[in-house]
Amino acid sequence: MEFLGTTQTASYCGPKKGRDSTQRPPTVQAPVIQECYQPYHLPGYRYLNSWRPSLFYKISTAQTCPTECRSSAQRPPTVLPALRSALFCRYSPHDWDQSNQLQIRGAEASRLWASRLTGDSMQLMQDKEQLTCQMQKRTSWNLGQRLSDIGFWKSELCYELDRLLAEYRNLETVKRRLECAAEEVNCPLQCGEEATGSSQRKGQVMAKGDPGQLRGQHTLWHCFLQVALECLYLREKRIGIDLVHDSVEKNLIREVDLLKCCQERMRQFAQRVDIQMRDNRDAQHALERDLEDKNSAQFIDEKCFNLRNTSDCISYFHGMEKVDGTVSVPETWAKFSNDNIKHSQNMRANSIRLWEEAEHLFESLSDQMWKQFTDTNLAFNTRISEETDVKNKLQTQLAKMLQEIFQMENTIMLLERSIMAKECPLKVAQTRLECRSWRPNVELCRDIPQFKLVNEVFAIDDTLQTLKLKLREAQDTLQLLVMTKSRLEHELAIKANTLYIDKEKCMAMRKTFPSTPRLVGYTCAVPCVGPCTPCSAPVR
Repeated sequence: MEFLGTTQTASYCGPKKGRDSTQRPPTVQAPVIQECYQPYHLPGYRYLNSWRPSLFYKISTAQTCPTECRSSAQRPPTVLPALRSALFCRYSPHDWDQSNQLQIRGAEASRLWASRLTGDSMQLMQDKEQLTCQMQKRTSWNLGQRLSDIGFWKSELCYELDRLLAEYRNLETVKRRLECAAEEVNCPLQCGEEATGSSQRKGQVMAKGDPGQLRGQHTLWHCFLQVALECLYLREKRIGIDLVHDSVEKNLIREVDLLKCCQERMRQFAQRVDIQMRDNRDAQHALERDLEDKNSAQFIDEKCFNLRNTSDCISYFHGMEKVDGTVSVPETWAKFSNDNIKHSQNMRANSIRLWEEAEHLFESLSDQMWKQFTDTNLAFNTRISEETDVKNKLQTQLAKMLQEIFQMENTIMLLERSIMAKECPLKVAQTRLECRSWRPNVELCRDIPQFKLVNEVFAIDDTLQTLKLKLREAQDTLQLLVMTKSRLEHELAIKANTLYIDKEKCMAMRKTFPSTPRLVGYTCAVPCVGPCTPCSAPVR
């Protein structure tokens, strides 16, 4: 193996040019010799970092040679200093032997590992094949159990759906009866509402009613509604603070609402039946949707149950085992259908309860009307007493206010006279001070008269200021009294107007109490198209 580098006759191996040979080299310290190691990686072994050569070399840190070595500087060295590492990085025979032993041991280990891996792979393939067959059989059995569960819930859903449809048809019959009853009640209410606008139209509508009991019912509803609405309209003519939402107005509003109770109850029952029918339809839709989902799931599970390893429609669907699109577990799945069936049963129970409530609809209407009419009259009497009492108190306060205004006017007049009476003494005192200011020289003495005159002026001025302040207060009080008198007079006018409305107009119409109706049976106000046997049945 040859040394790497340049020949000894290379131009850059000669002595340095441009340097004076006679010049004495500078004094340098003794060279420091240290041992160091620089690894050298052979081609193809740049990642074998575990092996290191066992040889070391020494590198001098000095860049100049001592004086005694200068004589031999004209001859280049045998090997360049920069290439000495190539000489010392050779492998030793011991390294060569170790490398060969390592290769042999590695080959034996690889063969042993390969034989062991072959035996393990054969055993693993047998175990996994057996496990795969068992899992496939277990999955097929689970699919069969699932199909049995789906069939059970399908039968339950079909049975409940049939019963719910039968109850839905019964509710349709109840709704037709309630609509007939609401139309029957609507006629008297329309009579009452139209009567408030025109007595002629009232007579025409009243004439449309059936004779006998229906005419008495029309008269009752019309009288109640007309009086209550007229009282509310009259009480809207109250003025100012008397437009209060008092107990009378509350009772009148309740009375109007109660007068429309028959129609409202019928509409309410119709709405309740309609809501119940809507709830039944929701339950029916839930059952049908659940049943449809069960059919789809049964079809899919049957298809999956019939799949085999030799089927034509099987294929790879990579990543499907990582996608969890399930939304329920067996417990929640069974609970969902069970809840749908329970909800349907509850809806059927609610439909049955509506029949029972419809039979007791009109039993308490007459008592409620009597009670409300009496409560409204009592509220009117109480309110009239309160208004009369307040009016009397306001009249008493107005009389006292007039007396107080008269006294305040006298007080203002006396204060003005008192202020005018203080002007002359003030003028006298100030004139005396002005005359005494003309005294000559030493006669300008601050004697007792001078001191008294100054005090007199200050005292009179303070008195005038106090009297004027009191006068302004009296005048402001008089204005306040006049404004209060005006408000009292306005309130008296309001109370008189309210008393006239409540006592003379409203109570005059409510003196005659109408006869009590007896609502018996359902009567269609509008002729039914076709047979209407359920509507004509009396309600007990």
